[in-house]
Order: sequence, then structure tokens, then C-alpha cells
Amino acid sequence: MKLHFESDLKYQENAIKSVCDLFEGQEKWESEMTVLAPAQGALSFEGATGSMPVNPQIPEDDVLLKNLNNVQLKNQLPPSPVLDSHDFTVEMETGTGKTYVYLRTMLELNKRYGMSKFIIVVPSVAIKEGVYKTLQITEEHFKSLYAGVPYEYYLYDSAKPADVRNFATSSVMQIMVMTVGAINKKDVNKLYQSSEKTTVDDLDKPIDLIRATRPIIIVDEPQSVDGGLNGAGKTALDAMHPMFTLRYSATHIHKHHMVYRLDAIDAYNQKLVKQIEVAGLEVQNASNSPYVKLVSINSKKNSISATVIVDIADKKGGVNRSEITVHDGMTLDDETGRDIYQGYRISEIRTGKEGYLTLETPSNTYYMQVGDVVGDIDPMLIQRHMIRRTIREHLDKELRLNSQQIKVLTLFFIDKVDFYRQTNEEGLREPGEYARIFEEEYLKAIKSPAYKDLLPSHPEHAKDVHDGYFSIDKK
Repeated sequence: MKLHFESDLKYQENAIKSVCDLFEGQEKWESEMTVLAPAQGALSFEGATGSMPVNPQIPEDDVLLKNLNNVQLKNQLPPSPVLDSHDFTVEMETGTGKTYVYLRTMLELNKRYGMSKFIIVVPSVAIKEGVYKTLQITEEHFKSLYAGVPYEYYLYDSAKPADVRNFATSSVMQIMVMTVGAINKKDVNKLYQSSEKTTVDDLDKPIDLIRATRPIIIVDEPQSVDGGLNGAGKTALDAMHPMFTLRYSATHIHKHHMVYRLDAIDAYNQKLVKQIEVAGLEVQNASNSPYVKLVSINSKKNSISATVIVDIADKKGGVNRSEITVHDGMTLDDETGRDIYQGYRISEIRTGKEGYLTLETPSNTYYMQVGDVVGDIDPMLIQRHMIRRTIREHLDKELRLNSQQIKVLTLFFIDKVDFYRQTNEEGLREPGEYARIFEEEYLKAIKSPAYKDLLPSHPEHAKDVHDGYFSIDKK
């Protein structure tokens, strides 16, 4: 299967142009420099006896601030009064092609200004692999857009220091992808350790080679990379001495010099993302049955008591769920002022490591430890109601949208994988409680005459209409 990428989406072009226009007025710089044989006009890095291809200098801060303000005004963003760093923020809603945008921005910066040393920093290995995959599948597309300009990309691997040397010395555009975990611990990260395999002239640490190139850093999800304004991640980014840093996310915490914004409302209004609906369930009038929760068991001099939560009648005829202190022999109907607690009696309170409260009711005797609840609504009953409603909402949407050939997708976010899928002693998968409830409720719903028009297109068996994907699954 071959993917087709659209290159003329206006909002993506605007995001790319907004970044590139920050350096308006800078002439394109080109060089054929090598480390061992400096070319005429080569840019040298301080402390080296030779030369290497490095990123060209960007405009002075006063020009950069003017360009930044022009970009901000075009994008209806508040202008930054001062330029207190070379960090620039791009806000793009999830699902609008953020990764594509920053990859293409690098190529555009190379085309317009000759910038060629880029480092992408991400918060996790999963995102790193995702970025690398995007680089692979967009390579042919980008080379068709940029006249086959050569560029190399790779994942930073501390076991391959030669890659860092190649990053620094190659005259071909370089893109290195790394996690913040590879740079934020100076005492253990090999990036900060001397290595013969990365030595160029008098620079022998990978970090020194990176600094010498005046890298451009792209931060994917900076709120998860930085660790705060002065966190270990942000400190490590700055320690690479970037010429400037571009920060891409939908949910920035710290917004440094915003140059472009495409938030959730903008994305929806431009029909760039689909509308979603979220259903929730709230339990009401649960006080119509006796409720008791043991909060603590208390022991003082010659006095043993317990703190419980019960539903207490107030003077206005309402009910409030509140804490009260109880002792042996107390009856809860007297303490709460509610007849539904008639026959509920505290018969014994035991202290110690295995302490418990004995609660007698008309139908049972409960030995309650701290945290235990008597009379609460069965959590699985709540889940069943939510699953039942979601199935019917899904089928109703199918009825409305089938004629438009729009596929309906419903997602369940669950708290434990075992609730959906379990593994038996033979290692075979079996449905968990949620899956069993789903299939029961689905079979009830699909038999309704209201959905008879959907039957021809629906699988015969309920197990064929749902599935699960979890992070623990092997690729």
C-alpha cells in the first residue's frame, strides 16, 4: 500500500511559512566544507583547528523580534514585547499533521536558508519510533517536493557514536531523532562522555560535536519533555546550544513566543478533525438504600470508636452523605434520622492491625475493614448501563449515517485489560467481564425492530463487532 500525502493544505502551509518567515532577510548560505580540508569561506567552530558544515547564523535579535511580531500579527496572535529566548511555539491540534508539518518545515528552512543540522527530541521511545516511521513513509513525497534534495535521518543510539560524528561532519542535511532520556542525565548519558569514535580535532564528546554545528532543535510534545520551565529536560535542551528551538504540541504548558496556533476550535471549524461525543453516567438518588462506608477505627484512652460515612437526613427534608463517629451498640436509624437504616446496628469494633467493625443488618452480618462499603451500587451494574447506552447510541448513528456511507466508530477506554480480555491456564484468550456484558447487550439491542435495517450489514455473531487494542499487545 502506498500512502498519498497532500502538499497543498493551507493550514499546514501557513504553519510552515510562519516559522520560515521568522528569518526573513537572511540570505541562503551554501558550503561544501569538510572536516579535514576546510573549503574556502568555511564557517569554523570555536576551538577547532579544522572546519565542519554548520547551520548559518540567524538575524540579530532586534530583526528576529520584528519578524516574530509580523508573523504574530498575521496570525492574529498577541505580539511578544521582548525576545527573551530563541524558543518558538507552534500549537496544532492532534490529528492535523503536526509531525508532517515540522518535518516539512525543516526541508523548507534548508531550501530557503541552507539550514542543515536538525535534532528532533521526543518524550518517549514510542513517539521516537513513530517519528522515524513518518520519516520513512514521507521520504519519497518530500523528495518530489524538494527536487530530490538529499537528507539523512536516523535514531540516536548511544552504542553508535559514529552517527553523531556523521551528523556533525556530513555536508548532507542531517535529521537525528532522540528521546529526552538520552540527554537529561549528564552522569550516565554517553552523549557527555569522551569517545575516540566521535573525536574531531580537539572535540571528543558527542555533545561538543552537536554544539559545534549550532543545531536546530524540534521538540515534539515539549510539555512532556521539559519537566517544567527549569526542569531537567529543558536544561538539557538548552545545553545543546541550539541556534533556535521549535516546540510543537496541541497542549503546551509554557508558550514561548507563539508563532502559529491551530487549536481545537479552529480545527473543528475548518473541518480538519471530526466531532466526537462523550457519554457519561451519574448516579442519582442512591440514598434510597442504606449506605455505610468504614473510614477509620479509632482507639484512645478507654475509648474505641469508628468513623463511618452514612446518609443523614437534614432539617430541610434532604439527605447528605456525611461522616459520623459510632461506638459499640449504636443503631444507625437513630444516628441518621432515617427509617431505611432500621435494624442496622454496630455490634462490635475491634482495634489492632486486623481491626474490623461488625455491622448487623436485618438480612446479614458484615465484618468491615477500613475502606469497605455496604449498600453501594454494584460497579459492574454501572458499567452495564454505560455499555448498553453506548451500543444504542452507536446503532442510532448508523441508521442516520448509513445512507451517506459514513462509518461510525465507538471507543471504550477501560481501567484494566483483564476486564475486557483474560488469558486462561492454557494461554488462550477469553472474554473478560466487559466483553461478556457487551455481547449480551449488543444481542438484545440488535433484535429491536428499530434496527432491522442494519441487520444485513452486521456480523452474525456479537464477538465479531468488537475488538481491543492495548499497549501490552505485541507488535
